[in-house]
Amino acid sequence: MHTHESAENYLETILVLQNRLGCVRSVDIVNELDFTRPSVSVAMKKLRESGHVEVDGDGHITLTASGMATAKKMLERHTILSGFLVGLGVDNETASQDACRIEHVISQKSYEKILAFVSKTQGDI
Repeated sequence: MHTHESAENYLETILVLQNRLGCVRSVDIVNELDFTRPSVSVAMKKLRESGHVEVDGDGHITLTASGMATAKKMLERHTILSGFLVGLGVDNETASQDACRIEHVISQKSYEKILAFVSKTQGDI
């Protein structure tokens, strides 16, 4: 299932928050991304309808299998690309911001070459 950049960002954020907090609610996403509640509400509705998240009666957001797969892919790409840029001498904040943009548009082929290079020069990640 294809997802758009904004959906990928939400899914990645949910995974990061889940790892940090244990359970995630919309307000956590609002605070993390500094978005408005209505924007997050609309995004969660779209992610529910597309089968990427489930929301229980208490408002706890859980990634479905497809949501988790996309979130893990984006988080891995972000981590690898950010680390690669830092290794080139880019400061952490800029590297993270650039990685956030690059992770959505880089081809799988190019990403795999960067991953192979990073693994070869820095050991397995």
